[in-house]
Amino acid sequence: MKRSGTADLPLHYGKVPPWLYERMSVLGLSIIEVILMDYGKDEVLRRLADPFWFQSFGAVMGMDWHSSGITTSVMGALKRSINPNSQSLGLYICGGKGKFSRKLLQS
Repeated sequence: MKRSGTADLPLHYGKVPPWLYERMSVLGLSIIEVILMDYGKDEVLRRLADPFWFQSFGAVMGMDWHSSGITTSVMGALKRSINPNSQSLGLYICGGKGKFSRKLLQS
């Protein structure tokens, strides 16, 4: 079955509260670790690239399902939790929004 269509997502302003961002980071890391152990890096990347899976992943992590900032918030939370563990996980999240987009591999 081919999936196609449109969705109207309201534009949300502001930031994710720090308490939620912390929880998103911890939960996101745990989910990614399980996928890595059971299926490997290729599957993690495949799932993150799937817009339906990614939207669901963001909702599980605590974002509103229709939030316009879900990509930035989820990837920011993953970057925060995955990058300090990049050697053992074999993954590294690059980029970001604004000034954070230029922060790469600073030891």
